[in-house]
Amino acid sequence: MTPQPSSLNLVDNFHRQLSYLRLSITDFCNFRCHYCLPDGYTANAGKRPDNELSVSEIDVLIQAFAKLGTTKVRLTGGEPSIRQDLPRIIELAKQTQGIQTVAVSSNGYRLAKHLSDWQTAGLNQLNISIDSFDPTIFKQITGFDILPTLLKDIDKLLATTDIKLKLNGILMADTAFDNLQSVLSFVKNRPVTYRFIEFMQTSDNKALFFAQHSSGQRIKDFLLENGWQSQRRASDAGPAIEYRHADYVGGIGLIEPYAPQFCDSCNRLRVSSQGKVHLCLFDNGSYDVRAFLANGDVDGLVHALQRLMPIKPEHHLLKQNDSGIMANLSMIGG
Repeated sequence: MTPQPSSLNLVDNFHRQLSYLRLSITDFCNFRCHYCLPDGYTANAGKRPDNELSVSEIDVLIQAFAKLGTTKVRLTGGEPSIRQDLPRIIELAKQTQGIQTVAVSSNGYRLAKHLSDWQTAGLNQLNISIDSFDPTIFKQITGFDILPTLLKDIDKLLATTDIKLKLNGILMADTAFDNLQSVLSFVKNRPVTYRFIEFMQTSDNKALFFAQHSSGQRIKDFLLENGWQSQRRASDAGPAIEYRHADYVGGIGLIEPYAPQFCDSCNRLRVSSQGKVHLCLFDNGSYDVRAFLANGDVDGLVHALQRLMPIKPEHHLLKQNDSGIMANLSMIGG
């Protein structure tokens, strides 16, 4: 018998409260990062899909999640800024009762162009990917020679908005040491947290993964040996463990999906840009809820989401080299 929902919340069988929605609004990305889309976006003949969730469908989705206790919504991609209606989506999420934090994950392309609209729409947090502070390596990784402009735009954001900024970088064996030195300099006098993310295997990047994967333990050891201290994680935060130092304005974080107990405090559900719920980033299936969105059926979606809770897995299987159906991280926003 299928378990029936008993109250308006999202709690799985492992007593984890799921209060954080990561919503992909497109799987299209204009970058060609070698660990994700080295050949560029090749799905849909390389063209942006025309079946992405509409603003009205997204509104229904966020209303349902808010009724179930979601307090934080992160808009991801692909690259979410390619959608011209991103400011409207930020605004509707921000105006939904119960949603306290609206965040966006972006590659930062043409950041200065978007800043005013995102600030006006009510954006609380922005995460930008910077995998290297060396312009040549940045171009090699992404295919774009924009690092100097991006860094200038970041300083403009810090000076002119109240958007909380975090930077992300994939931890690679070849660049880990040099990147750490650059990060230490960057966060010395800036209120920015830079998070190192362990390189995660997908079906499209296996060769690079085995050549470049590096444990976050090396970064952690360096920080602890040099006076950095771990911070308590907020209840609606992602999986990063953040570290602070009395001599630095900014912070350094670590996301270690291969660490033991990484999944114990999972508080997230993911929805793709086609309206499919993923119970884990590396699950082996997804659950189509688009009919509820198209019909404006908030209550129906609430009950459907609750019925999925008993089958949310306890943990992923990355250590068994099983990345599920995840071909690349652009599919549902990493």
